[in-house]
Amino acid sequence: MREPIHNYMKFTDLKDMLKKSGEAFGNRPAYIFKTEEKGKFREITHKEFREDINHLGTALMDMGLKHKRIAVIANNRYEWGVAYLAAVTGVGIVVPLDKALPDNEIENLVIRSEVEAIFYSNQYDKIMNKMKEEGNTKVKYFISMDLEKKEKDIYSQKELTEKGKQLVEKGNREFLDAEINPESMGIMLFTSGTTAMAKAVTLSHKNITTNLMDIASVIKVDETHRFLSFLPLHHTFECTTGFLYPISKGASIAFCEGIRHIADNIKEFQITTMISVPILFENMYKKVMKGIEKKGKLETVKKGIKISNFLLKFGIDIRKKIFKEIHGNLGGKIKIFVAGGAALDPETEKGFNELGFKLYQGYGLTETSPVIAAEDDKYQRLGSIGKPLPSLEVKIDDPNEEGIGELLVKGPSIMLGYYNNEEATKETLKDGWLYTGDLAKIDKDGYLFIAGRKKFVIVLKNGKNIYPEELETLINKIEGVKESFVYGKPEDDGDYKICAKIVYDKEVYKTMEKEELKKLIWQEVKKVNKTMPAYKYIREMILTDQDLIKTTTQKIKRFEEMKLVLK
Repeated sequence: MREPIHNYMKFTDLKDMLKKSGEAFGNRPAYIFKTEEKGKFREITHKEFREDINHLGTALMDMGLKHKRIAVIANNRYEWGVAYLAAVTGVGIVVPLDKALPDNEIENLVIRSEVEAIFYSNQYDKIMNKMKEEGNTKVKYFISMDLEKKEKDIYSQKELTEKGKQLVEKGNREFLDAEINPESMGIMLFTSGTTAMAKAVTLSHKNITTNLMDIASVIKVDETHRFLSFLPLHHTFECTTGFLYPISKGASIAFCEGIRHIADNIKEFQITTMISVPILFENMYKKVMKGIEKKGKLETVKKGIKISNFLLKFGIDIRKKIFKEIHGNLGGKIKIFVAGGAALDPETEKGFNELGFKLYQGYGLTETSPVIAAEDDKYQRLGSIGKPLPSLEVKIDDPNEEGIGELLVKGPSIMLGYYNNEEATKETLKDGWLYTGDLAKIDKDGYLFIAGRKKFVIVLKNGKNIYPEELETLINKIEGVKESFVYGKPEDDGDYKICAKIVYDKEVYKTMEKEELKKLIWQEVKKVNKTMPAYKYIREMILTDQDLIKTTTQKIKRFEEMKLVLK
């Protein structure tokens, strides 16, 4: 098993995490916000953040919500974090909901999760009012993150926090002294998918805090780090690694103002750490390299890489000095990038690392709280997801001749099960092992390599396996290709024809006719084919400028895309 390489605080539950880290880092900034005055920022300290949590939690207890389920839905914002931790660290069970869901799915998940209170921002006023009027849910308290004061029967989060403060000042310690059972359900998370298919994953405080301690033991972050929160907070990857982790380390968080503002926000907020999906880092790297090329400095940078790579063999690292301008364009403070949620293009990882940026690839599932494996300073191998975290065991089930089989995981961060779904729980959890549904192999040194999702593998008549994600990585490197979707088209003889739906960048090819562009990209696809065995050849192509259907964490909704291409 992997050994921890850094010292870390030990926590029994999230309340204990807030207490210990709060005592250590209370006066440090927890959140940073822009003000109306350019270049001036407002900070909320860790102490203030924890006081807001305690005050809101006290008010919720006073409302009779102890042991009840409380949902949270909004864009990434400070109030989301306060509501989440107030709900989970003494009141009851928190249910984060996907901010991008249509109204009917929000309503269905609120019914399924049996929540009795819901925190929300004003963009959900319409669906909340509908649910309130129809009365077909268990929700007793609708709590707005935006109202200054209670309006009719809609509560104000701000007002409740103030009310809780007064209760604490009068000696109410019901929330402050509430005990947590670290083994029981504290968090209910819905997997992405339609409401009918979305499974409710139940996690405990022990699951989450084990994962926080595991991450801290292999990736070094301290109170000087500043995270840019970009991925949706309801998603366990962002929630654990981009919210709870920095809070546990006394670090600070700034909220990204949108995908178009990422580069500016990194500079303005002096970001040191960013956790996101691979496509964001891949696009970022492409822009960096195009910028270098436009300035006519590509050859100079390539020479610099050769020199720095040579010196690294002797333990001399001059990358930040010789690539100072590139670092400056990204704010000059970046210490760590972490990619997760899908496979990272090895070229992007290699490129960023050669320029002196630490880009680690991680891997996990909602069911594992979520991180299973990650690279770090000690364990990094191109194309791999690193090694399993210290508290986890992994093995490969039924490996084929290439050593590829389903990845199984065991350890204290594995979910309790799926809520009200014993059948799915039994299918996924067997003898303490979680069947991930991902195909992987482990090399002789213990590094994990993900091949793709088991359910998306295209199995040909000759028994050969084709992993769509592998081919998509190659296609996405073609100039002007934004993204791609590889699939098997059923043939009359019972076999599959390998096809690709390719999304091109309109900005890159705005002057070219569609037919001419199709020929150009098909020629590039044929070049990709020549790098692979014949059975993997892409035989047919659909070209479009319409983005693929994706989840809020930018994963392709493959079943939805299959319906479109096989119409």
